[in-house]
Amino acid sequence: MTLLRIDLVSDIACPWCAIGYARLQQALQSLGGAVEVDLHWRAFELNPDPALKPEPILPALCRKYGVPAAQMQQSQQMLMQLAAGLGLNFSGMEQRLTCNTFDAHRLLKWAAAAYPASPERDSAQKAWAQQASAQTRLKLALFEAYFGRAEQVSEVDVLLRCVAAAGLEVDAAREVLASTQFSDEVRAEEASYQQAGISSVPAFVINQRYLISGAQEPAQLAETLQQIAAEMRNS
Repeated sequence: MTLLRIDLVSDIACPWCAIGYARLQQALQSLGGAVEVDLHWRAFELNPDPALKPEPILPALCRKYGVPAAQMQQSQQMLMQLAAGLGLNFSGMEQRLTCNTFDAHRLLKWAAAAYPASPERDSAQKAWAQQASAQTRLKLALFEAYFGRAEQVSEVDVLLRCVAAAGLEVDAAREVLASTQFSDEVRAEEASYQQAGISSVPAFVINQRYLISGAQEPAQLAETLQQIAAEMRNS
């Protein structure tokens, strides 16, 4: 077994990031334990303006990409079908609003700091959700809230419900949100990856040396991980 560190640069508001994570899990399962990962979620904001006024997602995306509404709706429905095939709930895709995810990223940094995880997995018989780190459980809860239920993941009540769904301490999370804790860490992390040339997500940084851009198909991702693992073993 080869252990790889993966820094997954992503945003909660990025559907391809949720898809990329699900495809990563499929890729790892197909490798039958030959490759394991120590996963760290890294911050990226699609809408970094803290004064962003939420608006319906479809017209916002049409304006951003310069495409007609029918084309954008077809694209969103394609993503919903793709997500369903991966076991993801994207039923709120077309009802969601644009949002700023800075506070959500602060909570993800808090989850990683307050609940440090071992990179080793438990027995292969356990469900992945049971083995996932606190940070990953929170990230998945945020994806579910935003894409599944079209909830506004910039709102404190929504964020705290996600914390509870991830099995983390709600009162501690509330204290973080009421303060500026982890703000500097999130901004520094975002700046670091932007300076490294990452301008779109998801981006998988493997062992701080290799970059896999985009939500690649599981078979392709598995092959790439195998190649990197082989290089690491032979180096």
